[in-house]
Amino acid sequence: MNAALPTEHPLSEPDIRVSVRQTFGIDADFDVPAFSQSSAQVPDIDEAYRFDRETTVAILAGFAHNRRVMIQGYHGTGKSTHIEQVAARLNWPCVRVNLDSHISRIDLIGKDAIVLRDGKQVTEFREGLLPWALQRPCALVIDEYDAGRPDVMFVIQRVLEVDGRLTLLDQNRVIRPHKSFRLFATTNTIGLGDTSGLYHGTQQINQGQMDRWGIVTTLNYLPHDAEVAIVLAKCPSYDTADGRRTISAMVAVADLTRAGFQAGDISTVMSPRTVINWAENAKIFGAIAAGFKVTFLNRCDEVERPVIAEYYQRCFGVELDPPAGRTGRA
Repeated sequence: MNAALPTEHPLSEPDIRVSVRQTFGIDADFDVPAFSQSSAQVPDIDEAYRFDRETTVAILAGFAHNRRVMIQGYHGTGKSTHIEQVAARLNWPCVRVNLDSHISRIDLIGKDAIVLRDGKQVTEFREGLLPWALQRPCALVIDEYDAGRPDVMFVIQRVLEVDGRLTLLDQNRVIRPHKSFRLFATTNTIGLGDTSGLYHGTQQINQGQMDRWGIVTTLNYLPHDAEVAIVLAKCPSYDTADGRRTISAMVAVADLTRAGFQAGDISTVMSPRTVINWAENAKIFGAIAAGFKVTFLNRCDEVERPVIAEYYQRCFGVELDPPAGRTGRA
């Protein structure tokens, strides 16, 4: 992990303020601190990105007032992307880490490593991502927060306080957080574990730890028309009367997969990114149905493919060929 840590930001703290209304296009009359210069770890700006007002204001409060912000929602709603796109417009360095089952305490804190010094092997401590980010003007985004291992969660709990210091026992060091360090998390549940049966592997989060997240907000899927506008912005070749109807039908299919996912009928859901890929693949393969199969249908559970094929038929008025591995029509 250490070898991939990004370079330093040229500024140690925000030096300008930007208008929320002008910068993010949402109805809010206040400004927030930002950096006038960018760096390698500042995310790229997606000009077509549409900001959800409630989520954006919560993220901006985290940046402006150094609040710990947790964003909860179904996967595919764009929780992490939302934080990245806010950071991109603030020129605020942003680093993401996914708390999958392979991330351990050592990965976050650091460990001793053998390195060559003047032709000799010596042992030195290599910082993990957490102490590295804590000492810099950086927004650390912890994805899949509710899937973290208990030993990892207790490490993170140490820095959830705004002035939370991180003690490295092996190094006899106490790290104070940089004044421009910010901490965010994304999660599929609200700390109560998987009560829906949709997110196996998530854990209940210690309520003492949940209390340390100063702001908790929920991000849902985009309204239909807003998602259509985003796909058209990404795929301008569809910006004709027929093309707009096609994109609207694609988004309608995505809406049905989300409703089916929430109801427990299917286990795979279409995100806005999936719809964009579908539109692009439809051009490559010369057919809407072919694009749908290679983009989404072929990666779904075989048992669920007839249900998803029905969603397609309801929105486009035509049947798909029989799903792979089955006979008869869907």
